[in-house]
Amino acid sequence: MTDSTPTSVDYRGTLNLPDTPFPMRGDLPKREPGWVKTWNEEGLYKRLRDARVGAPLFVLHDGPPYANGKLHIGHALNKVLKDMIVKSKQLGGFDAQYIPGWDCHGLPIENAIEKLHGRKLSRDDMQAKSRAYATEQIDQQREDFKRLACWVTGSAPTARWTPPTRLVRSVRLNVSSSAALSTAA
Repeated sequence: MTDSTPTSVDYRGTLNLPDTPFPMRGDLPKREPGWVKTWNEEGLYKRLRDARVGAPLFVLHDGPPYANGKLHIGHALNKVLKDMIVKSKQLGGFDAQYIPGWDCHGLPIENAIEKLHGRKLSRDDMQAKSRAYATEQIDQQREDFKRLACWVTGSAPTARWTPPTRLVRSVRLNVSSSAALSTAA
């Protein structure tokens, strides 16, 4: 018997591979932050917005995720699909804007605060902690949307701090009082 050790053969020279400037590995987690940084430094979103000034307006006011935690796959799907609509409208010649919104009231945020601080909080303390927590989560989620490459109008997000039932009542009161004023005049 002879001792023969298998030698590794380099087949790279025997393959007809294309010569490309692209790296062999995608390394998206390492490369993607650089792309986003470049887009921000170049003001890509602002340039695209400026190019459509005066065009017919298309605004997508996005409905709320609750501002109570990190984004999950459902948020990602929702935001990417809506972003595709905005980008297609932009390419179609519209002045397309995507304005995100958040619900910053109610049980999901209160549950998150109770997990962090316990159940023995006064109403005022709960509201103050909920507002601070929701504001922090909005900032985090806005950054996460940017990582999804969504064209988010970051300067004017909408955050709803009042439960919808109170909003409806106040709108009805305002409509009723303005109708009463117009009939009195």
